Amino acid sequence: MRRISVNTAKNTTMRPIFRSGPLHRVSYFISSFVLMLFCNSCTQSFSKTEQPEGTITLMSENTLNKPEPPLSIDTALYHQKNIQVANGDSSGLWPVNAPVPLPGAILPFKRVVSYYGNLYSKQMGILGELPPAQMMARLKSEVKKWEAADSTTDVLPALHYIAVTAQATAGRDGKYRLRMPFHQIDSILSMAKQIDAITFVDVQVGLSTLEQEIPKLEKYLMMPEVHLGIDPEFSMKGGQRPGAVVGTFNADDINFVTGYLAELVKKYNLPPKILVVHRFTQGMVTNYKQIKTRAEVQIVMDMDGWGLQARKINTYRQYIYKEPIQYAGFKIFYKNDFREPNSRTMTAEEVLRLKPQPLYIQYQ
Repeated sequence: MRRISVNTAKNTTMRPIFRSGPLHRVSYFISSFVLMLFCNSCTQSFSKTEQPEGTITLMSENTLNKPEPPLSIDTALYHQKNIQVANGDSSGLWPVNAPVPLPGAILPFKRVVSYYGNLYSKQMGILGELPPAQMMARLKSEVKKWEAADSTTDVLPALHYIAVTAQATAGRDGKYRLRMPFHQIDSILSMAKQIDAITFVDVQVGLSTLEQEIPKLEKYLMMPEVHLGIDPEFSMKGGQRPGAVVGTFNADDINFVTGYLAELVKKYNLPPKILVVHRFTQGMVTNYKQIKTRAEVQIVMDMDGWGLQARKINTYRQYIYKEPIQYAGFKIFYKNDFREPNSRTMTAEEVLRLKPQPLYIQYQ
């Protein structure tokens, strides 16, 4: 397992900040077992004949009421905001030279603040830990903190739901992943509407592939308010059980996803999609220079590690700042960031000192 180090006045040892550390894996696989109990009746396919009751019926392209995105984008403001997000960086890495997005783009005009988790598990994130009303009220309070910390950037709340979860057991098809029933995703969409939030569906492929899993979610991804997250940690290209090692995606994997999303944007006349890619090690994303940026998709590399503030910042500098793709994200753990002595959650003001400033903030 990879480890990272950071030199501080108090500590120069090499220590991991992985979500897949021993304690995380124990709670994760407990969560997986609970998910298996709850979802035992759920199908391993999202085919029309097997989906649970209460799901959304996919409309034909002829009957779909297509949204009308804005007619144009303010390119001057777009470039101005990108410079602002670079936060004074003089290395030439930031801001990233990428295609100007289609009208209706969220980034860099707004900052997204999201709650992450799964409704079947209190161990997988704040989204499933609290009752919905309490969870949404707490998210709204976090949004206010970010609005106060950066009054120049509007803040958009989001619910980030793990729609395909890696599992400790192989399952019927041997893929070590479990697809959530559609009625659970529908409930997340309903919650999001109550607080004018967007929604992310997140995919942990296990021994499956992005090519197999992403199209199963098309009925949601064709909605303008739904975006996507993918988690390399649980992409087990070597055939291991999820959690045994930290997994990986390469540029081809990410290019497949952005290409797929771009086609949806064009087909359904949608505003650009946001793609969040979680990362906390070098090997989780390979061949980053080959990743293609597109006008239809906005890629966020999300620093997904927990631990002491100094190590989180060092991880951000090593794997987000030094390997720029398009935009940056940063995860804050309500519990894991307190595991070590003198460790705590970072404030919005502290995170905004980073170069570049993250435009996607995730709480777990």
